[in-house]
Amino acid sequence: MAETKTKYAVVTGSNKGIGFEICRQLASQGVTVVVTARDEKRGLEAVEKLKGFGLSNFVIFHQLDVTDQPSIASFAQFIHSRFGKLDILINNAGIGGTLLDDDAFRASSAAGGGVSPSDQINWKELLSENYELALACLQTNYYGAKLTTEALLPLLHLSASPTIVNVSSASGKLKYVGNEWAKGVLKDVENLTEDKIDEVVNEFLGDMKEGCLEAKEWPQLIAAYTVSKAAMNAYTRLLAKMKPDIRINSVCPGYVKTDLNYSTGKRTVEQGAECPVMAALLPHDGPSGLFFVEKEISSFEE
Repeated sequence: MAETKTKYAVVTGSNKGIGFEICRQLASQGVTVVVTARDEKRGLEAVEKLKGFGLSNFVIFHQLDVTDQPSIASFAQFIHSRFGKLDILINNAGIGGTLLDDDAFRASSAAGGGVSPSDQINWKELLSENYELALACLQTNYYGAKLTTEALLPLLHLSASPTIVNVSSASGKLKYVGNEWAKGVLKDVENLTEDKIDEVVNEFLGDMKEGCLEAKEWPQLIAAYTVSKAAMNAYTRLLAKMKPDIRINSVCPGYVKTDLNYSTGKRTVEQGAECPVMAALLPHDGPSGLFFVEKEISSFEE
C-alpha cells in the first residue's frame, strides 16, 4: 500500500494552553491533528474553536485520559481504524502536582498591582505538596506519557517518518533533582533502563510519603513536577536509543503563561508552541535523543 502524504498527529492534553496552540500551528501547516482531552465537552469546544480559524479539514477530537489504560487502548484502536498509522505523537498532557493558597496568591497579586511578576512571587509560601498530589503528577507527566507512547508505537512504526516529542521542562534538568543517587542513575545513559527510571520515581514517592524529601536532598519546591520531568527527559534519551528509526526528542517551551503556573509565565502560548512544533516537523534524518529549550539544543544535565 502506498504511503499517504497526509501527516497525522496526536497531541495529548490539547484542549487549552500550549497543547491547543500546538494543534493550531500543526493544522495550519496541513497536518491532520487529533485534539485530545479527558473532558469530552472541553475537547469538542476546543475543536470548534480551531475550526473557527479555518482548520475544519485538519482537526478532530477524541477523548483520552493518559492515566487510564482502557482509555489509552480505546484511543489507539481509534487511530488505527481511522488513519491506519501515526506520524507524530506529542506528549503534552501534564499537571503541576501542587496546591495553591488562593487567598495568599490573590493578596500577593493585589499588592503587586495585578499578577505579581514571577520572579517576585514567594512560591514556597504559596504552594503546598503532598504524597497524593505527587503521585497524580508522576502518573500523568511520566507514566501517562510512557503508557500512551507504548500503545501508539505500533502505529508510529507504520509511518515513513515517525516522530515523538515529549513536552518537558528545564526544571527537569538533573542539576535540579538534588538527590545524588537519583542523578547518578538518570545520568548513566549507557546502563539506563526503564526499570531504573521507575526505581528513581518510586524512591522519590516513598520519600515523599515518609516526609523526608529534605533529608534525602530531593527538590524542596515543585518536587514531583521536577522529578516527573527529569524522568521524562531520561526516558526520552533511552527510547531514542532503543528506537533509532523514530525521531524522539524532549522540549521545554519556556516559561509560558498557562494555567499550570497560574498565568505568571512570561512567554505567550504562541511562542511556547513553536518549540514542540519545530521538533515535530524535523526532517526524517533530523536529530534524536536531544533536549531543546525554546528551540535551542540544551543539556539534560547542566
